[in-house]
Amino acid sequence: MRLRAPLHPRRGLLSVLAGAAVAGIVFTAMSGGALPAPAASADDGADLGATTVTAASYDPDAANAPFPQLEVTVSQTRGLGAQGITVSWKNAARSTPPSQQTGGENFLQIMQCWGDDPMDTGRPDRTTCQYGASGTFGGGRVSSREWGYEIPPQDQEYTVMGTGVTEPSETAIPFKSSTVRDGENERVDRIVNGRFVDGPRVPVNQNPFFSQYTSNEVSWAGSGSDGTGTAKFEVQTAVQSRGLGCGRPVGAADGTPRGQSCWLVIIPRGTADNGSSSINQSGLFWDSWKHHLAVKLDFRPLGTTCGIGAAERQVVGSELLSSALSSWQPALCANGGDIYNMITSNEADATVAANLATTSAPLALTSRPYAGEGADDLIYAPVGLSAVTVAFAIDRFPGSAATDDEKARAGLPFTSMNLTPRLIAKLLTSSYVDSLPTETDRGHLGTNPRNLLFDEDFLAINDPEWRHQSIAGVGVSDMLVTQGRSDVASTVWNYVLADPEARAFLNGEPDPWGTRVNKYSSTNAEVNPNGALQLPIDTFPKADPTKREAVKGGAGELNVIGWRPYTNDLDTSGYLTLRGDAQISGSWDQLGNPPRYIKEPRSLQGSQAVIGLTDSAASEKYQIISAHLKNPAGEFTAVSTDSMLAAASAMVSPTPQTQTVSFDFGSDSARSATAAYPLTLAVYAAANPYMTDAKARSSYATFIRYASGYGQQPGSGVGQLPVGYAPIPDAWRQQAVVAANVIQGGLTRSSAPAPTTAPTASGPLASGALPAAAGAASAPGSAAVAGAGAAPSATDPVASGAVAGALAGAQTPADPGVGGLPAVLPASLLAGALAAGVVFLIPRLPRRLD
Repeated sequence: MRLRAPLHPRRGLLSVLAGAAVAGIVFTAMSGGALPAPAASADDGADLGATTVTAASYDPDAANAPFPQLEVTVSQTRGLGAQGITVSWKNAARSTPPSQQTGGENFLQIMQCWGDDPMDTGRPDRTTCQYGASGTFGGGRVSSREWGYEIPPQDQEYTVMGTGVTEPSETAIPFKSSTVRDGENERVDRIVNGRFVDGPRVPVNQNPFFSQYTSNEVSWAGSGSDGTGTAKFEVQTAVQSRGLGCGRPVGAADGTPRGQSCWLVIIPRGTADNGSSSINQSGLFWDSWKHHLAVKLDFRPLGTTCGIGAAERQVVGSELLSSALSSWQPALCANGGDIYNMITSNEADATVAANLATTSAPLALTSRPYAGEGADDLIYAPVGLSAVTVAFAIDRFPGSAATDDEKARAGLPFTSMNLTPRLIAKLLTSSYVDSLPTETDRGHLGTNPRNLLFDEDFLAINDPEWRHQSIAGVGVSDMLVTQGRSDVASTVWNYVLADPEARAFLNGEPDPWGTRVNKYSSTNAEVNPNGALQLPIDTFPKADPTKREAVKGGAGELNVIGWRPYTNDLDTSGYLTLRGDAQISGSWDQLGNPPRYIKEPRSLQGSQAVIGLTDSAASEKYQIISAHLKNPAGEFTAVSTDSMLAAASAMVSPTPQTQTVSFDFGSDSARSATAAYPLTLAVYAAANPYMTDAKARSSYATFIRYASGYGQQPGSGVGQLPVGYAPIPDAWRQQAVVAANVIQGGLTRSSAPAPTTAPTASGPLASGALPAAAGAASAPGSAAVAGAGAAPSATDPVASGAVAGALAGAQTPADPGVGGLPAVLPASLLAGALAAGVVFLIPRLPRRLD
């Protein structure tokens, strides 16, 4: 047990005086600055509108449909934005993957459409569907028709009738965009009233509104032998697809803005349709389209909801809080509140800027404390609990050794994967052969596997079915990682280095199956020709110099970064994983301006193979699957609210700045936290209380109170905590409230205590009790969640994640709005008194938050 550092008598007196001053300031500021909770929305309570539609209830001709008993469930139909949803079904039939001649057999096609059928507004208009860009058989908008087939009347206006076997009929379904020009919807027409349009035949599959690089259509979604299946679907708004226009603000009957709704359409495809002996024609042709199923999708309105002229404050640093801030902002700026503009950047730079502030500075978001020169003057308020995830989209491609059951699952996605620190080290160091450009000398990788899925190290800890696959995608030879410096990179490298096997691998020792680290990424100077790679580091370096040399008059140089590019941020990595886009460099475009390598199109569902480093918010937003990671206790854990809270319970202060905690992989608490997800991170809002800009301090305090109060209420409504975050523990909220009070009240150099220079033991502020006498020994920390270490005592609070009541003005859904001043006054008095007693303890927050 550590004792609290003794308080110098003079500093204690000055601290008490400063606290008393803060008490008065906080009382005044809080009495006039109550932030109302946002009005209830239809999405409060996280009702996402999961919906099931059946062929029997929707299709008038279900008896003749490919799957008469088909049932399709959509995971979310309300409050949608640019995100992923899950589409699952049953009562289909075993699928056959696409081939070079057909689109496959017994599968579904999924698409997004925007318009209502003018003949039946309760159904979608097929001309408004984003479909046709996949380039697969049975997945286009245009096709020649079989000679002798009687074309349905519904298709005839889009058909040029043929004259014989050598000149068959051609049908092309136009695309009608949601955009309007000269008072009419823009269109892409190839055939109008049975005639080709003037000029060259118009391409309708690749058009100004969507292409193979932007379309979200799923041209093949397969079922297992039991007729069930699941697919992830990218929902697009008007930002991603102007042709669809979903979410574009439109006026409601009551005058409030709402987002333009759209349709999700599912077309069942059997073994043959549209007069053909196989699936090789469009799902939009009538014989297929008439059996479609559809559900309405409701979108949040796009655009800002903050008033013009509101004060703007910058929030700089960790991307991990960006999804939460997007949800909180409309509530924070309501009724004249400030606008918080977030700029994601390196957290270390953000804390340096905040710490050096004299007049004003942006509010910093960080998971690590200030590490620059001089004293750390920042006050840290915990406002988020997030996690780094390794997401994947990998579809089965059974080899010759696969069983019949495994072959029956060809094209279906894997839904579980285990990874160790050593496997992550391999993915981050270009140690698999396919992570380097083709047509280059890759001999220094020796006999290393071509990708993760051929690695015995991986196969030994995963489902045996992985062993029987022949997946050779470049996207699983490493993973999508972000460029630039970040706390995320530091955390991932610390996770890797804390594992003895991973550390030995990086040092140059082979794994038990003979795989060695790429020598250019070794931490051993005797192995690395460029000298030891210094780890941990706050970036993901691509250190291998291998490159494809430029050809005079031909293809240009291609190095490792060009071959496997960085992504801009964690959200983009998640988005690309959802789309199956591994960012693979393709052929050289000599005619490009300038000439360049063209990126390969994304892989369609059924043939995806990509791994991406992202975060828990993006994983939930895009409905992608995350790997189970081996934690310091030796258990493989999935990311979840419970596993993040288990990690929070085991966090300690490994640095002298004891206001912040982290999941220290080498700590005793981490090694005993069997249920903890290892890459869990706390996110802190940090500000300098010595700033002279009182308005900025007050604004930051308002942000912190909201973020740690009502902002921790899980849900999809405005101002709530989005999925992918765990509500912060109660003790963290108490710390945030006290931090907000100190920031708002401000400190002066003459009254401020000196920062602590060494970690202290667990203290009363963290456990939610009133401060003990200065210099008293604090109680030892205790675990809060099963699997997180020692059991809690009867009196210690636990990191339950339950929403706390209002503390010192923090908001809850039950708090009154503008008329809530009487309720805020007592809270502000309490907060002022608390600040008077504990302001001198802020730099001495506990070693462990329980």
